Amino acid sequence: EEAGLAAALEESARLQDEKRAAEERRAAEEQARGARPNAGEPSESAASPAPEEPPDDFICPITTEIMSDPVVAADGQSYERSAIERWLSTKSTSPLTSAELESKGLFPNHSLRRMIRQWQEGQKDRA
Repeated sequence: EEAGLAAALEESARLQDEKRAAEERRAAEEQARGARPNAGEPSESAASPAPEEPPDDFICPITTEIMSDPVVAADGQSYERSAIERWLSTKSTSPLTSAELESKGLFPNHSLRRMIRQWQEGQKDRA
């Protein structure tokens, strides 16, 4: 039992580290974008519009990346399937609230996946 608990704690720490690293990466990208715009030279964005930031609902709260396979968990929140499956392999709580989940069942969020794909296609069209 102790070995299982130790493995669960290790997995939890690894997932938290991944989440923190993804958040730092995203913040650095946003900061770099904000620092670039008018450095006195014409930029690429002058010729074509800058990519639009994705809506918050398209971002997995665990990975902080745009979801490609969104699923709904028992807390009603959508997550990237692989990220929430890793989370639930060691926990039975919500990643957002830490409240105990009534079920570990995951359900595909087809409408969100469709909206994300449409948004991504729109971004390709802008480029």
